[in-house]
This record gives sequence, structure tokens and C-alpha cells, in this order.
Amino acid sequence: GGDDDNLPMTRQAQTDLWLHQHPKDCTDKSTKFLVNDWVNSPKLGLGGQMVAMAGIFAIAVNEKRVLVTDTLNRADHDECKGSARAHWSCYFVLETSEECRAQAKRLLSQKKAWKQKVVTNANSYPKAYMWFGKVPEKWGRPWETMQPLDVVDGEILGRHKATDRQWWRAQALRYLMRAPSEYLCKQLNLARHHRFGRQAAELTIKTLPTNWPGSEQDQQASLREKIWTTPKPWLPRPMLSVHVRQGDKASEMKIFSFKSYMELAQKIQTQFPQLQEIWLSTEMQNVIDESKNYTNWRFHYTDIPRQNGTTSMGAYERSLGVKASSNNAFVNFVMASECDFFVGALGSTWSFLIDAMRATGGKLRAGFLSVNKDRYW
Repeated sequence: GGDDDNLPMTRQAQTDLWLHQHPKDCTDKSTKFLVNDWVNSPKLGLGGQMVAMAGIFAIAVNEKRVLVTDTLNRADHDECKGSARAHWSCYFVLETSEECRAQAKRLLSQKKAWKQKVVTNANSYPKAYMWFGKVPEKWGRPWETMQPLDVVDGEILGRHKATDRQWWRAQALRYLMRAPSEYLCKQLNLARHHRFGRQAAELTIKTLPTNWPGSEQDQQASLREKIWTTPKPWLPRPMLSVHVRQGDKASEMKIFSFKSYMELAQKIQTQFPQLQEIWLSTEMQNVIDESKNYTNWRFHYTDIPRQNGTTSMGAYERSLGVKASSNNAFVNFVMASECDFFVGALGSTWSFLIDAMRATGGKLRAGFLSVNKDRYW
């Protein structure tokens, strides 16, 4: 999308963050580092971990330090091979160069480096900095020109709370998740094949030339190679992402029925009658069951056991195991951010982060229809 399809200053911020994270000489004495694990707490879901790292990233940018992420518990499984085991690089491209990571690791073992604050970690700062620290103003205050495009009760919100943190977290996540790893691409392709493979095959058969595979294919093959090549995996479009958060979230916000989410989906469909596909992400089995009542929609979702009742998210994820729960979370997150429209709940951190990725991925003006305005209005 163009600049107006993203949060203000997104293109410049992403360029500058890459340059910040990739200094010309990692071993130069002026290069400083902030090295930290991804916060691991039974009370934090993956969304909370990503918000915490965005706060740590803000400290690094403000202090002109290269951020180096260390242990990620969600990548601590056998399919994350070699150096990617228990690290962010199992799922997304490294946040900095291998040279900078190596230099930072060397400095971690040097008392002098710690004393001179050449290297620090999150414990070097007040804990509140991680959650409520100063947002980088390297790009001025672009959040002051942000026009919220979140819709609640049929109206666009006039303002958000903490627009500075909203803008920064969106930029931090867009940088950290700018490119999936080969392993995550494989998981995404498995999910796409499982949910869309038959549709893609049927569409391919319908569009095959009548003389296929005749000798007149040479020119067509050349056109396909040079002009018609699809740069991204196929999705049935337009597609709506619906993230339904229920279960233990009732302790933090009022939860809404699946019907409430689908009423918003119907409003979008009224404006875009060709919209029939929904990517549905939820931890609740009852939501999957209820979706079968909406026969005018085609629902797609990952094939994974879901919970009944109000089991805590932590307990539910532990029941799936590290590999399954992590793969499912990242696949759902990327798929949701790729969809054309979005229905969720502003009170859900996961929905908030999906919205952040969409708002830095060319889909800002598509809007976000929310069932509530808890926490971030």
C-alpha cells in the first residue's frame, strides 16, 4: 500500500530501524548492545511477550543500542534446528546481523563491558520501562496525526488511549516480524494447502487451456514466467479475518458471543457482497461448532484441538505442547494480518497486535471492526 495505507512515518521508521540494527561495524567501540530473553511468564501469552519485547526495543532505540534477542521459550522444540533452537530466528528473520549477535555474546562475559554499560539487559532499567517507558521520538511525534480507523457500535473511534505506544508497538512488531523464516513458511504453506488446496486446484482446472498440455504452451509459459508470476501464495480473496477471544479473558473484559462478531462480518459483507471467505482464529471449540450455522460463509481455520469452558490460556497452550501451540499461534497471526478485512475485540492484546501488523502492512484504511472498546479507546 501507499503511505496513506499505513500508520504515519511507517516507511521511514522501518528503514531507520533496519539501519539501527545493522551498524557498519559491530566491533566498533561505539557500538552498544541490549541483550535480553523474550519475557517468559506463566501469566503472559505470546501477545504479552511481543508487547514486552517492543518495550525493550524502545529502550534500545532511545539509548542507541543494538537489540539482540536471546532465549524464546516458544521456539524450544525439536523442529527448531541448530542455532534457531529456542530463538526468534526459528520463526522470523534475525533482528540483527550474526556478527552483531556474536559480538554481543562476547561482551556478555566481560565484567568491564557491563560496568561501562557497553552491554545491558532489561534488568538494567526499572521494570516499568518495559511496559510504559518512553516511546522513541526519533521520528518526531507521528502518533499525533494518527486518525483511528477502528469501528465500535458503527462509529469510528475519535481517539485511542496511549497512541504513542500504539504507534511504536506497531513499528517494533513490523520490524521484528518483517519476514518469516523458512520453517514458518513451511507451516504456513501446510495450513494454506489444508484449507485452500482444493479451491486452488478446482480454480486451476477451470482455467486450463483446452489444448493443454499441447505444443502451443511455449509462449504461454514465457508470459507466466515474466508477467503473470504470482509473488505470494494464493489465498481466496477477498478474505475476512475474525479473531474470537472468549474463555479466561472474561476476567479482564466483557466477552462477546460469536454471533456478535458475525453481525460485524455481515456489515462488511453488505458493502462487499463478493466477500464469502473467513479466516477464523479462536481457542474455543464452541466457536468452531457455531460457525457451521453460517452457511453463506466459507470458514477456514487451523486443524488443532481447542478448549471448552474457561481454561486459562497458559494451561491450554501447555496442553498442546510447545511446538503445536507456537506453530498454531504464529500461523494464525500471519494469516490474519494478510486478510483484507478484520473483526476482533480491542480488549484482546492479540487483536490489538493483528491490527498493528495490518496498519503497517498496507491495510490501515480497511479498518478494524471491534465488538468492544475496552482498554484501548
